[in-house]
Amino acid sequence: MHVSSLPNKRGIGSFGKSAYEFVDFLSDAGFALWQVLPLCPTSYGDSPYQSPSAIAGNPYFIDLDILIEEGLLKPAEAPEYELGDVDYAAVYFERYDTLKKAFRRFAKAPSEDYEKFKAENAFWLDDYAWFMALKEAHEMQAWYTWEPKYMHRTASMTKFTRAAEFHKFLQYEFFRQWIKLKEYANAHGVKIVGDMPIYVAHDSVEVWSNPKQFLLNEDLTKKVVAGVPPDYFSADGQLWGNPIYDWEYMKNTDYEWWVMRMSMALKLYDVVRIDHFRAFADYYVIPADRTDARVGEWKPGPGMALFNVINRKLGSPEIIAEDLGELHDCVRELVRETGYPGMKIMQFSFDGNPYNDFYYTNYQPNCVAYPGTHDNDTTRGWFEALNDNDKALVRRTLGYYDGDKVAEVITERLYSSAANTVIIPMQDILDLPTSARMNTPSTLGGNWAWRSNPDWVEKAPAIREMLKKYNRL
Repeated sequence: MHVSSLPNKRGIGSFGKSAYEFVDFLSDAGFALWQVLPLCPTSYGDSPYQSPSAIAGNPYFIDLDILIEEGLLKPAEAPEYELGDVDYAAVYFERYDTLKKAFRRFAKAPSEDYEKFKAENAFWLDDYAWFMALKEAHEMQAWYTWEPKYMHRTASMTKFTRAAEFHKFLQYEFFRQWIKLKEYANAHGVKIVGDMPIYVAHDSVEVWSNPKQFLLNEDLTKKVVAGVPPDYFSADGQLWGNPIYDWEYMKNTDYEWWVMRMSMALKLYDVVRIDHFRAFADYYVIPADRTDARVGEWKPGPGMALFNVINRKLGSPEIIAEDLGELHDCVRELVRETGYPGMKIMQFSFDGNPYNDFYYTNYQPNCVAYPGTHDNDTTRGWFEALNDNDKALVRRTLGYYDGDKVAEVITERLYSSAANTVIIPMQDILDLPTSARMNTPSTLGGNWAWRSNPDWVEKAPAIREMLKKYNRL
């Protein structure tokens, strides 16, 4: 469950009281992992996979009630919302004004801890703060539409110093609150699994500050873009539009940027799930002028060379390889060579083939098994959308006939499997319908907005019994 989905009265989940209560629930239920989506800022479309920064944290998650306790906000300055799906537009137009009030009070006497944070993080924080200050000065327009002096970073930016300082303050509060919550989780036996999108957005500080790392034209427009060809998610493929890395340049710098990115991820998370891991083996390149992903070509990625550097410099971090989609042999070989666990999605297993890799009886221990991911429908919604023949096939395959608790049945089967790790979306724990779906790939609007009622509390005893039954405590 993503942080945004936590219940509170502030319009979007945060690092406050309900987050600590959720950790208590995880601990009481016997869970050892909490997986979240990328914690980076969201932009157009509200997707955490299209962010202005691969490193920075989302200011929406800063808990306003904590700021009230610290005297940085007055209670009347923190708007309250009815508990419901995230209204990103409302939060966007309100939240930064609210946080600026806290910043004005904080700036009167900044702490030594704040100065230390800025100094220790200057290698990424300075560029990010300038970038966001300039975006605000340009009404949030993409950096490649700015005047050349700012687009190419040739002009002085000192007149934006105050605006940049605000964004440094936001990152200080984000990291301070999150690290405290993470430490609380770890102390209660819960590790954090974080999500790392493989690509960054074109309109990001990474591309603006270091365009040499990407395949761009001389005018800094994209030569080619990322995506995947048609598959079981989309008949037209998925056109993500992200710029493609210049892997040769990165190799010549000993993958310095990737080591930095992974080291920052390891400050936020205990385990890192790398989204679209297959692109390290081979990646799909689409001409920048295409409107779908039907036309493109596969090119070889950096392969094991990148992970040898990461392991050497960062001590072999815990990584989950998102290895879904149509895989070539080179991808399977890279997953084997790294030793990272791949992912198994049980919703993909009901095709009548008893040897389907996604069916729970066919799992090898070194994998992470899910009913579905954030890109799938909820298990209940998925089942209800099947035609009668496919529903009958699911029931026959599972040996399940009574009632409609298919999410509960699939969850129990996953716990009974050989998979070392099983992760269940909160929507499936609560047996929620399609209306609770987090994301529908290749669609814009209506995604990433689901929020939970705190009904999970009452589920803890039954979950613990099931985990005990399958020796997973």
